[in-house]
Amino acid sequence: MANEVSASGAKSMTLIVTKGTLDWAYPPFILATTAAAMGLDVTMFFTFYGLPLLLKELDPQLSSLGNPAMKMPMLGAHMGLPNLVSMIPGVDRAATTMMKNLMKKKGVASIQELRQLAVEADVRLIACQMTMDLFEYTLADMIEGPELGGAATYIEVATRSQINLFI
Repeated sequence: MANEVSASGAKSMTLIVTKGTLDWAYPPFILATTAAAMGLDVTMFFTFYGLPLLLKELDPQLSSLGNPAMKMPMLGAHMGLPNLVSMIPGVDRAATTMMKNLMKKKGVASIQELRQLAVEADVRLIACQMTMDLFEYTLADMIEGPELGGAATYIEVATRSQINLFI
């Protein structure tokens, strides 16, 4: 089964997207759009806290709490935030603003831009039905393009894919 290809004849990749913070939103969209540009059939399965990345109104935030590797270039050094500081109200918003400004300065595409690239590249977007029900979302809350599906939908695609990632 390892050498099988998708129904279209192309190699394929699936990604399970489980987190929706700014820093966790980048890897799945970058990998999905890159793989699609390389000719792979790509499916992204959005579940739990990754599901909000499909919402029309998207404003992913950074969470520095519990992320000791997060060090931002400041004052000529790379400064980290101790967990204690991360608990102060407004710190995550400030860190998010700093990160978004740094990304803009460095020319990094926004999550909205990467998400649109995924749609334009015909990446298959599956919104987890159970998570939709659990958090009381509807397809009307989402961008155009996602389909509803469950674990069986993902597994059906994943069993035919050469690359399966959990992010």
